Amino acid sequence: MSKLKNKTAVITGGGSGIGAAIMESFARAGAEVHILDINKEKTEEFINSLGNLSSPVKVHSCDVSNQPEVLNCLHEIEKVDILINNAGVAHVGSLEKCSEDDFDRIMRINVKGAYNVLFGVIPKMKKQKSGVVLNIASIAAWVGIPDRFVYSVSKGAIAAMTLSVAKDYINDNIRCNSISPARVHTPFVDGFIDKNYPGKEKEMFEKLSKTQPIGRMGKPKEIADLALYLCSDEASFITGNDFPIDGGFIKLNN
Repeated sequence: MSKLKNKTAVITGGGSGIGAAIMESFARAGAEVHILDINKEKTEEFINSLGNLSSPVKVHSCDVSNQPEVLNCLHEIEKVDILINNAGVAHVGSLEKCSEDDFDRIMRINVKGAYNVLFGVIPKMKKQKSGVVLNIASIAAWVGIPDRFVYSVSKGAIAAMTLSVAKDYINDNIRCNSISPARVHTPFVDGFIDKNYPGKEKEMFEKLSKTQPIGRMGKPKEIADLALYLCSDEASFITGNDFPIDGGFIKLNN
């Protein structure tokens, strides 16, 4: 594939789960990929395990919540055609089970992290008079999910951020969209089940899978396939939109 040939993509949190699937998909589609991830060694090990990806992938050790660190990393990257704001962390708990420290941590990583990278990338895209931003939001931005208070707040902010950036930079030929996945089968999900439901792993996996009307969790590659389309030239007429990829969760869960 050469859908992203001669494009340079920056992906935050590209070392596992959805971010890793997007990284692999973009590299195989011809893009030069730069990953900003707090765990550089683990990310490089994963990339090496994939074999030949056709295009180079470079990992930058970076805490996206630290703006000077983000700007230093981006200074090393001459141009950015595509930005995937994927880095984020989850939190389980209602408002009453969300401490001030919990709230600050989730917002610092999920929201400020996305802002920090946008702050560094948008001037590059304006100078080029082109660019594509794709933010990873969540169905939690659009529907009430039990015990996901601050996570939902953070993803709602990402959805609003997407609209604002799309509006402000449309005349600079910069597109900005977001994707809202439902539950996707990643190592995080397996770890969550193992930690919270010891001895009932299979039962809980089936239960969580069936919360999607389609009857299963999403696959990281399915999210990556949508991301690849939205960041390609084929999607040049699409901006300021959120795309649920949710097995019918938002519309069919009555």
